[in-house]
Amino acid sequence: MPNYFLDNPDVLYHFNKLNIKDIVEIIEDNYEESKKYNYAPVNYEDAMENYRKILEVTGDIAANYIAERAASVDEQGAMYKNGKVEYADGTKENLKQLSQADLMGMILPKKYGGLHFPFVIYVMAIEVVARADASLMNIFGLQDIADTIRKFGSEEQKQKYLPKFTTGEHTGAMALTEPDAGSDLQACKLQAYQNEKGQWFLKGVKRFITNGNGDVLLVLARSEEGTKDARGLSLFVCYGDETVKVRRIEHKLGIHGSPTCELQFNDTPAELIGNRRFGLIKYVFDLMYRARMGVSAQALGISQAAYEEALKYAKEREQFGKSIYNIPAVSNMLIDMRVLLEANRSLYYSTAVLVDRKELTEEKIERMKAKGLSVTEETANLKNYTKIANLLTPLCKYLIAEGANKITYDALQIHGGTGYMKEFKVERLARDARITNIYEGTSQLQIVAASGGVINDVLSDYFNKKAAKEYKGALASLAVNIAEIREIFNECLKYVMDKKDNNYQDVAAKDLVELYSYIFIGYLLLEEAETEPSKVFIARRYVLKSLAEARKNAESIKSEVFSDVYHADKILV
Repeated sequence: MPNYFLDNPDVLYHFNKLNIKDIVEIIEDNYEESKKYNYAPVNYEDAMENYRKILEVTGDIAANYIAERAASVDEQGAMYKNGKVEYADGTKENLKQLSQADLMGMILPKKYGGLHFPFVIYVMAIEVVARADASLMNIFGLQDIADTIRKFGSEEQKQKYLPKFTTGEHTGAMALTEPDAGSDLQACKLQAYQNEKGQWFLKGVKRFITNGNGDVLLVLARSEEGTKDARGLSLFVCYGDETVKVRRIEHKLGIHGSPTCELQFNDTPAELIGNRRFGLIKYVFDLMYRARMGVSAQALGISQAAYEEALKYAKEREQFGKSIYNIPAVSNMLIDMRVLLEANRSLYYSTAVLVDRKELTEEKIERMKAKGLSVTEETANLKNYTKIANLLTPLCKYLIAEGANKITYDALQIHGGTGYMKEFKVERLARDARITNIYEGTSQLQIVAASGGVINDVLSDYFNKKAAKEYKGALASLAVNIAEIREIFNECLKYVMDKKDNNYQDVAAKDLVELYSYIFIGYLLLEEAETEPSKVFIARRYVLKSLAEARKNAESIKSEVFSDVYHADKILV
């Protein structure tokens, strides 16, 4: 029987190379948790074995059940009947199985019934599930709703909401977007008001809400009357009860199993999460941080599925007396797909580990402060982790989502006309991939989010360390190539900054961000190639292609073609 964890050598490679002992120690409170819960690991090796077993279970369910239902889920889709949302039959079965396997509370603490796994293990499970059915990930991956309550809610709120997330009785949604407030969330107008007893209520409309029919909703609302910016917004939690009307669900190009709802809040009772005025600038920012990573894992899963379909079809399809796999133009496409997929996965899991370190260092600092211990060293570490994570999370979302669209596009092309037909899985994958570079922040907004870290060269110390290292054999020449890309980046950055023109800096951001990504991913792949022979080819192909692309990026910046943007109003009319 297939298993989407065990049959993916690259995912297994990244799992086996994980070095997260420090992360696990914080999660398990130096393994004190094992004294309270008989299923908690007693040491690092025990923890890693537990994680592997759970990922194997996830891989089995994904390959043998979820994937088998995916076509029917896509065809039936989520349904809207008599003002209520109903999941597709296959989605109901999928959620039931995942709940029975205790997988719906992977990142929640054991005291609330969860498994309390590291983020990096959780997102591996997301990738595996998304490979089987991308739309299901939009429900399974919303465990971050519960985690936000865990981080910022009161203990009473945690006890009230979290246990039913872990059992699968409740699903969640983050209700952020409004008709006039999409990416610009500080324009939110939904009203939060209090009665004479201090009870909060919500009134207004939210739109494009993924799984808006969820049982528990996190809602961004304007709590401060008379304000118009982010400082007037707070975060609330409420039940999706009879006061929350689902006005419609959207009819979408893809991810049909995931209901996207328009919600009307009619004086809905709610509870404040954390402190007033911090809704967007702290709590939603943290939630979106995770959401970017969730969509990136979804895009990886779709990419893997598309690559597998293309490879299988190319080997089976015969033209001119031979399989099209043996036609160089086709095999070259497949090679590029695999290199892009593995390079993106290397970027992703290195970032996921960093996110774990950042978030768990925050928790470690709070524990140490409670004990009256000095946190100077941990605070310095946290500052560094945060700075790098603020660059890498949007970089992941941008590159991996764009990569998923490229891989699925090419996979459909390899199928030829048959790929355009609904009988073939790749048609669905191409539709599902298209949303990944749009929702939870478009690719263009991810470039904006990453550009600050790129312009400030926040990875310079890491790059210097790698540049000073001595590589052997074929890797030595690749290190020289990466050094050349870095020279190109430095020249381009200086060129842009010397102009002292913020507009020019903004329009050059895409090329600068891409240049920076070639350097970072190139070094990641070199590091992998030092210990894993199969990665030498991936590193070589990636670095040489990136060098060619870097020259194109530099030409784009220095040719000043961007000056046309300043006159776009005249050109485009």
